[in-house]
Amino acid sequence: MAFTTLNFSPSLKLVTNNNGFFGFSKSFFPSNLFLGNSSFSLGALSFTTNHQSSGRLNINGSRWSSTAFRCFAQKSEPSVSVDGHGSKGTSERVVVLVIGGGGREHALCYALQRSPSCDAVFCAPGNAGISNSGNATCIPDLDISDSSAVVSFCRKWSVGLVVVGPEAPLVSGLANDLVEAGIPTFGPSAEAAALEGSKNFMKSICDKYGIPTAKYQTFSDASAAKQYIKEQGAPIVIKADGLAAGKGVIVAMTLEEAYEAVDSMLVEGIFGSAGCQVIVEEFLEGEEASFFALVDGENAIPLESAQDHKRVGDGDTGPNTGGMGAYSPAPVLTKELQSLVMESIILPTVKGMSAEGCKFVGVLYAGLMIEKKSGLPKLIEYNVRFGDPECQVLMVRLESDLAKVLLAACKGELDGVSLNWSPGSAMVVVMASKGYPGSYEKGTVIQNLEEAELVAPSVKIFHAGTALDSDGSFIATGGRVLGITAKGRDLEEARDRAYQAVEEINWPEGFYRRDIGWRALPQKQFATNA
Repeated sequence: MAFTTLNFSPSLKLVTNNNGFFGFSKSFFPSNLFLGNSSFSLGALSFTTNHQSSGRLNINGSRWSSTAFRCFAQKSEPSVSVDGHGSKGTSERVVVLVIGGGGREHALCYALQRSPSCDAVFCAPGNAGISNSGNATCIPDLDISDSSAVVSFCRKWSVGLVVVGPEAPLVSGLANDLVEAGIPTFGPSAEAAALEGSKNFMKSICDKYGIPTAKYQTFSDASAAKQYIKEQGAPIVIKADGLAAGKGVIVAMTLEEAYEAVDSMLVEGIFGSAGCQVIVEEFLEGEEASFFALVDGENAIPLESAQDHKRVGDGDTGPNTGGMGAYSPAPVLTKELQSLVMESIILPTVKGMSAEGCKFVGVLYAGLMIEKKSGLPKLIEYNVRFGDPECQVLMVRLESDLAKVLLAACKGELDGVSLNWSPGSAMVVVMASKGYPGSYEKGTVIQNLEEAELVAPSVKIFHAGTALDSDGSFIATGGRVLGITAKGRDLEEARDRAYQAVEEINWPEGFYRRDIGWRALPQKQFATNA
């Protein structure tokens, strides 16, 4: 893809490509500007927009498609000038590439764009919502599974920081190749990413370094696994060893359910190679919580607490999902518990990984159970990236310069760094396609998104699985599709604002949980037209 950057002034850039993409610097237009019918000129160039022609823009009489019209996410001060040859002017600020295309990546782009040290944000592949919001310039044709292509893009555009969102590129070694090419990358090596890529590896680290976790055994033989289950009794937890898109954990309430889970993974192979080993784990009773820490290889700093809702149905019923909603802070994680998690779980893991010769750089996301009988935290699982949808509530609350902090982590300089957070609370409610986490229809039209963002203060809609149809309308392309996020003075106000926005959205083929935050708040039901 050939790009050209026209620099009209230090604060105005017009970026074009041969596919008709163009965008202006953030300082010229606010990112949510709706042009309607208007005209303006810049030197010898005249610009005309026409609402009736789907917002097309005429430049000196030539018509440009506006399906990609948005503000180029750059700052208004004198900035890095990134052109088609990859040349770069003098600046302290950095061009960032976010890898991924879901709600988590939208939230990261949103926070990075607000970072004073960030000059421009690219997102590959991104999605229609990220592009439309102006939070990043999306690069849909960059193959993120091809490390050489990513390295070439970074060199061409003088990218000074890559932030890898999803787990799959990390496990496959994208961070290894980028670091080897000299490109600062926030995300662990393939070796360190095994903390998520193999639950058996994670458990072995826990055993070796005394990290509290549930009792377990690992099996590749179905008969042996069933014998162990029979000895332990139900309820019991069955986990696929490898990556299974958040669906490889079965909480079996009966022996029959446990046997079926073992057969589905080891005999029927529903998760492929990810399920060729299973972990059979004791069932822990208590309250789940998510704990995030930024890690630079030797040091770790905690992020704010958050709690998500994995089950698809109200009251935490039905099958597990990637997450149907989240809120921050999580009252269950008191300051005392957070300190205990850092001392007994996070720091021993960081030191242990360093001792094993695979230093961890990136986000450690600890899925915890605050055990009912002891009140103490135990590690359920590690993820090696920001959680989704927890990332959404964390990024709207973060007030620190995210780009600067992530660069410090890449350089091993987190010691002494602290983060600033907005007071109050945030909540995200996920809207998903009916049928999720099973089969669901794609291509259904979603309306009233702009109106939904305006119904209450501090509402932000993050897109996880959307595209634009030929009419320019948003359509659903995934299971989890939208993350309606809101801040408030407290959790109740954040929840009320989030659900107020949800109810404004017209999407009959979508659904959502109506009780996000129920553990932390009194019961309250919300009407739905879904």
